[in-house]
Amino acid sequence: MTLSRCNSSAGFTYIAALVMVVVMGIMLGAVGQSMKIVMKREREKELIFRGLQYRDAIERWNMKGVMPLLELKFLLKDPRSLTGESHLRRLYNDPVTGKEWKVLKDPNLGIYGVASTSEDSPMKMSNFPEVIKDFEGKGKYSEWEFVFKKTASPAAGATPAGATPPGAVPKVLSLPLSTPEGP
Repeated sequence: MTLSRCNSSAGFTYIAALVMVVVMGIMLGAVGQSMKIVMKREREKELIFRGLQYRDAIERWNMKGVMPLLELKFLLKDPRSLTGESHLRRLYNDPVTGKEWKVLKDPNLGIYGVASTSEDSPMKMSNFPEVIKDFEGKGKYSEWEFVFKKTASPAAGATPAGATPPGAVPKVLSLPLSTPEGP
């Protein structure tokens, strides 16, 4: 009688252990999926940060002179500067792929931006900073192009909107000097 009781309790323990392993496997799978989403979001944030670093560095390069940017390494040490001015602390890899960025280059203007080479779909689809607001609705990271767009300078003699033309008297805002009467 004790032998059969031992066999039945051993079988119950074995089944309970199997159920526990299955439940733990399901839970670990769910945690793994959520960690995958968290990691993708972090890489996406890093992509935006690094892309904007490149964009800002290219803007600083273009503000310093007329020589086109021919290689990204020139952002580390500006060959036009006697002091070796730096526009970027280091060359970053694309955080989504871990590889180099796709360099956006114009034969006449030089490098004007960078983009990811990833064809993955982004999680972030809206609420981008103003400088990259055109990323909204883009279906792939490779469509996120971090570019510096030169603004056209006004034509000679043209007056920018809201500015006072040369020789004209600016408008002065006049406020009433009287104070409201009390009771």
